[in-house]
Amino acid sequence: MSKAKLLQPDLILGDTILGLTPNILEYYHIQGLVLDVDETLVPLKKAHISEELRLWVDSIRPNTPIWLVSNNLSENRIGRIAKSLDLPYLLGAVKPSRRKLRQAIQAMELPNARVAMVGDRLFTDVLAGNRLGMFTILVQPMVDPAIATRSYPIHNFEVWLSQKLGVSLMSPKHKFTKHDKRKRNET
Repeated sequence: MSKAKLLQPDLILGDTILGLTPNILEYYHIQGLVLDVDETLVPLKKAHISEELRLWVDSIRPNTPIWLVSNNLSENRIGRIAKSLDLPYLLGAVKPSRRKLRQAIQAMELPNARVAMVGDRLFTDVLAGNRLGMFTILVQPMVDPAIATRSYPIHNFEVWLSQKLGVSLMSPKHKFTKHDKRKRNET
């Protein structure tokens, strides 16, 4: 598999995780979710979830098992977030390592291709998910509005480097908005 293929998300949501709807999961035949935590669910320095996020999890949970898998080592922070959402979690994933992702998928008892790795980073979340044959979803990061105007140099570097390697982050075939009602043909 080429470097560009390993970094290419299957879906670029064009929204935060809150835009990932049950209809989108059904459209792509996704039966389970592995979620990154930092900046995918909550801004980096926050340890409390928003009511919007709680409602989003409650809308997804009835039909889709969800696991949190974070590179973060803080049991206090990640544990608090997971407990407030009543979700299982794994710390210190060292993504793009696949080990902890495998643990979450095995606990769900689903085929890798039916589980989506959802995150805001190409070189950790997308790369790890693609290495396992998961469906990968790149979301816009959740950022603290007080610092939203600041630059995110690591994210910007990842985007620049991935584009140099041939990854398309602008291709319409990889974009899906919550207003898109098309039904995907069975493959």
